[in-house]
Amino acid sequence: MSSLDKRSHMMENEKVSKVITKLAIPAIIGMLINAVYNFVDTMFVSWIGTEAISAAQIGFPVFMVIVAFGQLFGIGGSSYISRLLGEKRNDDANKTSTVVYYTTILAGIILGILGLIFINPLLNMFGATLENFAFSKDYTSILFIGALFIMGNMSLNNILRAEGSSITSMFGLVLGAALNIILDPLFIFVFDMGVSGAAIATILAQAVTTVFLLSHFIRKKGLLRIERKFFKPSKEIYTETFKIGVPTLIRQLLASVAIGMMNNVASSYGTEAVAAIGIVSKIFMLGFYALLGYTQGFLPVAGYNYGAKKYDRVLEATKEGIKVSTIYSILVFLVFFFASDSIVQIFRPDPIVADMASKGLKIWAISLPVLGYSTIVNMLFQAIGKAKEAGILSISRQGIMLIPLIIILPQFLGLTGVLLAQPIADLLTLILTIVFDIMVRKEIKKGMNMKYA
Repeated sequence: MSSLDKRSHMMENEKVSKVITKLAIPAIIGMLINAVYNFVDTMFVSWIGTEAISAAQIGFPVFMVIVAFGQLFGIGGSSYISRLLGEKRNDDANKTSTVVYYTTILAGIILGILGLIFINPLLNMFGATLENFAFSKDYTSILFIGALFIMGNMSLNNILRAEGSSITSMFGLVLGAALNIILDPLFIFVFDMGVSGAAIATILAQAVTTVFLLSHFIRKKGLLRIERKFFKPSKEIYTETFKIGVPTLIRQLLASVAIGMMNNVASSYGTEAVAAIGIVSKIFMLGFYALLGYTQGFLPVAGYNYGAKKYDRVLEATKEGIKVSTIYSILVFLVFFFASDSIVQIFRPDPIVADMASKGLKIWAISLPVLGYSTIVNMLFQAIGKAKEAGILSISRQGIMLIPLIIILPQFLGLTGVLLAQPIADLLTLILTIVFDIMVRKEIKKGMNMKYA
């Protein structure tokens, strides 16, 4: 049995929970390693001082902008590729993989150049202050220089997951994160490069990861090919990629703007407040990234079976995904809420920052129990090509709901209002998610009835 036949058999016939787990475990490990890197990176930077960690927090929304454009092509392309493989259109899947990756690299170069040109107004928009502006500029300039590697790796990782090569994707993430963790203290402390050293370590690790991931395709180890002969851009490829990718882009860009606004409002309470939010966001990522890893195991299963018109397996996968992700989210909530003081102390913050960060982590944890359900349902919409629903939910959580709350709540609750904005936005978006979930599942069941009529 060929690799393609084995993958088809697994996707269409093996127990759904087993398939999701098989694809999710490497993604979870990879995402956790990546989250640990972010955690450790922030920890090393925090040891430099409060100004340094606040500068890294200012640079975080810039990093998210770069990631947003990487996900535009990566997630958008992988959703379409999964459906093409389910429909047995393998040549079209190869063309899409090649077009998506080449386009991502070009977009990364353009974004890097524009970022360097407009870096000063960007930093001001994202909350830079006189105390941390120089640190912030050094940090973000290096990120923009390496944008093509960050974006390219996101594209390659998603393509690998779409073809079922989640273990290779995991090794790529592990390699990059491990190198980053090793290089961070070297550049920050040994070479005495401070915050700039952290950014250089990130880009060097991303560059090495690019070489590793590309070697998988050059050596033809998987189902898909990324070769010049397959570079045949078409309206269909870009339309299908953008249909799913644009909602993801909007969500990430809105998240970036929201974090920038959060930084701006928090800066009025001092550099300590910005540093505290930076600590909270990296701790929260440590718990949330594992959930994202699980959804990346869910997406190709849902997408493939939807393309193969096996709607019963799509619904079964969704039920399994919601159950597992909700149990996990509740466990993370308990850890973050009751052990916040101990977790925050890992960053060695001064007492003011420690108190703010501990309080902030408890507040952010409030919405965790419902995030498992919300994330799986949103991923379902992406997997089956429901761009409108995915886009509305993304805009709601990171825009329509969140941004007004960041503006309004601090006027009544101060810094507590800044911290409450995200969990309240999550809870409000949950209501909309439930409504869309009911509508889409009815449509899927209708497709089942037509198939077996």
